[in-house]
Amino acid sequence: MPSLKYFFINIVGTLLRGFPLPAKTGLRKIGNPDRSSPVFLTCNYAVSVERVKKALEGMDCYLLVANSNGINVWCASTGGHLSNHSAVSVLKTSGIEQLVDHRRVIFPQLAAAGIEAGVVRKKTGWHVIWGPVHAKDIPRFTQILEDGHRKDANMRMVKFPLLHRLEMAVMWAFPFSLILALLTYIFWRQMLILTVAASWIVPLFVFITFPLYSGLLTGKKGKNHGFYGNYGSYGSYPGPSKEPHVGRPLSGKLGISKYTVLFNIGWVSLILWLVFMLGVLPYSLAAGTLSLSLLLRWGFVSLSMMLLVNIDLMGSTPVYKSGLHEERLLKVMLDRERCTGCGICVDVCPRNCFSIEGRKAVITGSERCVQCSACIVQCPEDALYFASPLGKVLMPDTIRMYKLNMMGSRLKKGA
Repeated sequence: MPSLKYFFINIVGTLLRGFPLPAKTGLRKIGNPDRSSPVFLTCNYAVSVERVKKALEGMDCYLLVANSNGINVWCASTGGHLSNHSAVSVLKTSGIEQLVDHRRVIFPQLAAAGIEAGVVRKKTGWHVIWGPVHAKDIPRFTQILEDGHRKDANMRMVKFPLLHRLEMAVMWAFPFSLILALLTYIFWRQMLILTVAASWIVPLFVFITFPLYSGLLTGKKGKNHGFYGNYGSYGSYPGPSKEPHVGRPLSGKLGISKYTVLFNIGWVSLILWLVFMLGVLPYSLAAGTLSLSLLLRWGFVSLSMMLLVNIDLMGSTPVYKSGLHEERLLKVMLDRERCTGCGICVDVCPRNCFSIEGRKAVITGSERCVQCSACIVQCPEDALYFASPLGKVLMPDTIRMYKLNMMGSRLKKGA
């Protein structure tokens, strides 16, 4: 049964999901492992640690907790917080090498954007196996592994089910309700309860109804799409620049068009806001409090909440690239001559964009791609790369060396 600690950390982690929540790094023993027991690795985000431990209940295994600065696996790996150094360090310092006879470690699939399996093997001798996206699938994954099979598409696929949407709604609602409660208490005390209630209802409604309007969202704003750095066209497959101009926008001419996606305010958001305001009218009439001042106050409060809730809505989901990241404009390209059909891209892609046909990889779901770059980072033949709409490229070595910060700029790991 889950412990009180499990429930407490999950509640705190949900309410404060936007903030790091570090757990102690190092080795955990699950059950009564022996020298042949499997070894798993996760980040030191406390919620992830507890959920992985829960998924491993009933198994005899070892769990390595690598330093990610208290950030979840996917965000930490794409941002350079969960890196080769993190993995190598915990493998070498935890004592796990003295506890098992094998050298196989199961990593979370979403760590593939930041940890290079080849580098880990070269530096430690450990062979990396990419596990499932979600911790709950670990028991089934280990059984499939024992049977000599590969994980299926459902284990590889990142989705956005109702439970996850509720968690994101709470992530937005909790801090914003505190801010609005404070402001309302100071300036409009009699409406405190209704304001706090509305600050929870709006994000819950936005995320619960997400499947109904998700197809209308797009981050492809801006017409003049340039690119990071000075790279030639892909025709000659140039190596990465020795001095890539990382941290710059794709094009200086994009201007404000980049930031218009900061608040994903479109027809959907405006309609939701108008529906809310129309709901204020009958309530005010029934209460006998209708006035221009009341409507202006509610208009300001509700519009503020709508703006806050819609800050980078796409980036709050696992199925869209953040509106702040200009890499949403890029496309993963495949050099079939370099491809050997090893299938690693299939194994690490969280949106099932690849398949193997005729001993070569094929990009079959480019419309689902979220530009996480895991396939590019892991491809041993450097057969994958990013291309901009103008045909310029971002090479694999640059992707591996420079990681995305929260604003979508590529900075050197550790910078």
